[in-house]
Amino acid sequence: QVQLVESGGGLVQAGGSLRLSCTASGRTVSRYAVGWFRQAPGKERAFVGAISWSGISTTYADSVKGRFTISRDSAKNTAYLQMDSLKPEDTAVYYCAFGRYVSDDRQYDYWGQGTQVTVSS
Repeated sequence: QVQLVESGGGLVQAGGSLRLSCTASGRTVSRYAVGWFRQAPGKERAFVGAISWSGISTTYADSVKGRFTISRDSAKNTAYLQMDSLKPEDTAVYYCAFGRYVSDDRQYDYWGQGTQVTVSS
């Protein structure tokens, strides 16, 4: 079994930055891609971006492209979501997940508990 713990959420002003972390424990997770998703109030969970198991490839939703960056440190079993130039519409609960390198959340096997990100205008 794999447990994912997220941290780094909080309140930030528009234009600011936050970095989310997602640390895995349990079985080896180095062969999993890591995806980040978010869910705003009253909306469905949406894909934010993902990084391949090797860390070589990344993909992002158009809404965050150029502002968000995903990275991973396999030695620490940790993935990161660096969020810059934040906008109020980025306000959501953010989730990390381990699974396949796709945007479909049904292809992810393990999920974090979620962390709240609130961007004030």
